[in-house]
Amino acid sequence: MRAPDFWWAQEPDFRAAALAPLAALYGAIAARRMAGKGVAVDAPVICIGNFVAGGAGKTPTALAVANVLRQLGERPFFLSRGYGASRPHRTPLRVDIERHDAGQVGDEPLLLAREAPTIVCADRIAGAQACVRAGASVIVMDDGLQNPALLKDLAIAVVDAGAGVGNGLCIPAGPLRAPLKAQFSHIDAVMLIGGRKLWFGAGQAVADKARAHSIPTLTGFLATDPQQAAHLCGRSVVAFAGIGRPEKFFETLRQTGALLVASHAFADHHVYTNAELEFLRAEARSASALLVATAKDYVRMGAPSDVHVLDVALAPDEPGDLEDLLAQGLARARRR
Repeated sequence: MRAPDFWWAQEPDFRAAALAPLAALYGAIAARRMAGKGVAVDAPVICIGNFVAGGAGKTPTALAVANVLRQLGERPFFLSRGYGASRPHRTPLRVDIERHDAGQVGDEPLLLAREAPTIVCADRIAGAQACVRAGASVIVMDDGLQNPALLKDLAIAVVDAGAGVGNGLCIPAGPLRAPLKAQFSHIDAVMLIGGRKLWFGAGQAVADKARAHSIPTLTGFLATDPQQAAHLCGRSVVAFAGIGRPEKFFETLRQTGALLVASHAFADHHVYTNAELEFLRAEARSASALLVATAKDYVRMGAPSDVHVLDVALAPDEPGDLEDLLAQGLARARRR
């Protein structure tokens, strides 16, 4: 399902107010759960999570973190729950991009496995132990900030600067997975993603709150692949996206110079039916347009040849700040 629009208002409305008692209960349970003591494994664990339900840029951030770790001489492994797979993996499975599809391992693990060894497992402790046995010098968790099972040596919360934390309430009244104050006590840094949107509104509000808790804030933006962007510039496109915030993808396409004939938003991790794909293809044909999707949608569909993709990558404003954060986190972890 897609997150309701009222979650992202900057102030709670009557719908959020009606759900506030349930949100308070949900938040209290989530905060208590987060306070659990995690199990340590024989490698540093870096968690890339977010405060809210929905997309914030975790996967591009995890990929950027792994790239910096390699530059520091590390051998990073990704650890994922495998959300979106047809069934949870109770035992660790190493992702093979030549053999596995999104139905087997989830869409995000397929993207991660292009860049570094990736293990999916619903049991994060077992998954982390499998990473260590396979030779990981450091583990990068994609998501899992609110899950206390595994001890995290460094936790980075990724925030979409355009959305922030929405109305500031917990599910189901708002998008927060746990009260923001409780989550701040479990993170080491915030990665605020959004270019010009960083300096006002929702993004700035989160940065101010992080600063009040003495939590450093890193900033960056999602840069498009230059060759793909050049190919789409000036072309008519029919765009579709099944991600946390599809409108972000549509706006990115417009910024490349693509001419959006139509755009279709689906729920995060949406599994497309044949009928939906045929409708999209027919619409693109009738408009003499290109059919364009996100990288996550593309791998989820099995990389069809008639669908174009627009990749994005995290571009930190100050790359040295991210490197310093990771180096310091690794040093602390190894002292323990």
